[in-house]
Amino acid sequence: MAHVLRLTDQAIDRSNAGGKAMSLQQLHQTGADVPDGFTVTTQSYRDHLEKIALGNVDRYLRSGDLGEKAAELRDEILNTAVPSTVSEEILQVYDDEFAAGDRVAVRSSATAEDMDEASFAGQQDTYLNVQRDELIQRIKECWASLFTKRACVYRERNDISHADAEMAVVVQQMVDATVSGVLFTSDPVSGDEKMTIESAWGLGEGVVAGEVTPDRFVVDGETGELLTTDLSTKRQQYTWSGDDTELIAVPEAKQEARTLTDDQIQTLWTTAQEITDYFGEPQDIEWAIDDGELYILQSRPITSITSSATADTETGVIVEGLGASPGTAAGTVRQIEQIDETDRITGGDILVTGVTTPDMVPAMQRAAAVVTDEGGMTSHAAIVSRELGVPSVVGATDATEILTDGQTVTVDGDKGVVTAGGDDETAQEQTDDLDELRPETPVTPMTATDIKVNVSLPQAAERGAATGADGVGLLRLEHLILGLEQTPTSYIEEHGENAFVNELVEGIQTVADEFYARPVRIRTLDAPTDEFRKLEGGESEPVEDNPMLGHRGIRRSLATETVFRYQLKAFQRLRSVGYDNVEIMFPLVNDADDVDTIMEIMADVGIDTAKTRWGVMIETPAAALQVESITDRPVDFVSFGTNDLTQYTLAVDRNNERVSDRFDETHDAVLTLITDVIEVCRAKDVDTSICGEAASKPTMIRQLIESGVTSLSVNIDAVRDTQHEVKRREQRLLLDSALAERSE
Repeated sequence: MAHVLRLTDQAIDRSNAGGKAMSLQQLHQTGADVPDGFTVTTQSYRDHLEKIALGNVDRYLRSGDLGEKAAELRDEILNTAVPSTVSEEILQVYDDEFAAGDRVAVRSSATAEDMDEASFAGQQDTYLNVQRDELIQRIKECWASLFTKRACVYRERNDISHADAEMAVVVQQMVDATVSGVLFTSDPVSGDEKMTIESAWGLGEGVVAGEVTPDRFVVDGETGELLTTDLSTKRQQYTWSGDDTELIAVPEAKQEARTLTDDQIQTLWTTAQEITDYFGEPQDIEWAIDDGELYILQSRPITSITSSATADTETGVIVEGLGASPGTAAGTVRQIEQIDETDRITGGDILVTGVTTPDMVPAMQRAAAVVTDEGGMTSHAAIVSRELGVPSVVGATDATEILTDGQTVTVDGDKGVVTAGGDDETAQEQTDDLDELRPETPVTPMTATDIKVNVSLPQAAERGAATGADGVGLLRLEHLILGLEQTPTSYIEEHGENAFVNELVEGIQTVADEFYARPVRIRTLDAPTDEFRKLEGGESEPVEDNPMLGHRGIRRSLATETVFRYQLKAFQRLRSVGYDNVEIMFPLVNDADDVDTIMEIMADVGIDTAKTRWGVMIETPAAALQVESITDRPVDFVSFGTNDLTQYTLAVDRNNERVSDRFDETHDAVLTLITDVIEVCRAKDVDTSICGEAASKPTMIRQLIESGVTSLSVNIDAVRDTQHEVKRREQRLLLDSALAERSE
């Protein structure tokens, strides 16, 4: 078998060139302009593995710990020289195909890619803007990416032999797109012959990643008549800088400009029709325009033209749940069953899943709305959606069964319902009306009580700072850590201590910069074991009947002290370079013994507790009842976590939608604990704060202000209303006091 085949070669098939190369070869047959290139065949891959002489791949990987053996195999692939007959043929074809100085894209094309029964999206590597002297090494890196632990575990879950999953590599001319995007040749739900084109300035990464809101054009599939034009504000684009691919600002004059001319739309329509005719079924096509020339980068079938969902004939509602994050959004359903599928989510999609996890956050940020089967108002999906400003419905029970991939729906995060179809004009009118009612420079009410904001993600820092909040009352480190897609131990083993600390420093610094010199209060790791079990390395996590009562919070940190120390080192590093606005607090503390142990470790790491603002969270009845002894230690503040305090006081699982109606943060028992703690802390000059969901509820605000709480920390979307409510309560207290003095 040949070591290299040009993409036009009729000999290309899945077995020798992988799914991606096979698709590109078929596109050539349609007459479409596909970037020039070739594929390094699976024979080259086999020859390289034969030189390593490891024997049967499946047997090798199962001869020890899967992660360790996979890492060893990757090292062997990268450190072993490619057989000279193979490398010489690759470079010879490269020289024949490309001019000196040309840049190419190097893409994996595994034999198991683009299969109906399993998706391997994002699991093998792609490298852009590669030059000749880098080519062989990049090809080896593509081969090695076949054996990341993540890819190996995924194959085993899908009963795919490691030996059968071979790797070819596509090498293609880079397209320096001035405009790029995607199109559907038919309506993905009904099958109607209406073509949807989305386009944006620059390279296609921006559209695919959801970082750029594209223009949208709807074309009659039969006649090519332009039916709808919806232009967006395109503030940024991806481009080649000369050294790397960069996300840059779009010149102001082009931000509102139309990205495609009528002639270009007609060219896209004609080309898409030819591709559809060739394949005999509707297609999802990626394209790019460079110097006026249209290139087709990829085409795949639209797999869901029908919808199984039926709507209530009177209301149109097809799914009901809890309205967890306000707002309304219409878009295309994308069912996500595993984290490996999240790169399917682009701007305008509705993310539908059983339950979200922290490593889904980038996809949630791109999504137009989020719908989950499980979860309550304090679930991960609810909290993150509110912070990102993404409409969300949680606890819908059967959304993944009713909603169909590719279906168009409207999500109402206020009412907690999903309706069939989408009404973009109505949604736009509602948004515009609200925007007109908002003053351009909102006045932040002056309050004696600090109103801070909760932040889980560095990406939300700018939005949080824009609220005029007095600082960050809760920055959750678990979202930074779990976003690494590995357990802390696994990540540190693979990348090292410094890499882990650097990830934390970078995330915290992003938030601290946005808010400086307003305080930013970080909370050390507090994630239950069931969330860790979903990550790489999670197989070593204990299986707990009730993770909320298990190995989490400070009890986990003190039991796995190494990871805890690295979190403290990240905090100390920020303080040492001048981020004096960063504070630290510790979750799920039960008593003074926990505080004593924390202080010992802080001192050992080099943190001077006398010069650092730090505190603990009051989240259990035990901590509330032990607050006298806890505040005998030199803590600067305590912060109520009302989600946990409520669930532990009332014995109600906060993530169980079946008992969500019994979850009440304003229950007398909860309020009594909070009031008593504030009283003790006021006597000892210890600040008090609240950072749970309840902090923005009027009943809770009234109780807290009257008790003398120091600060409230609320979700981003609740800051303004909370500021006004607090100001009203403070003024009421002043008025009542003045009237009382007067009557005396």
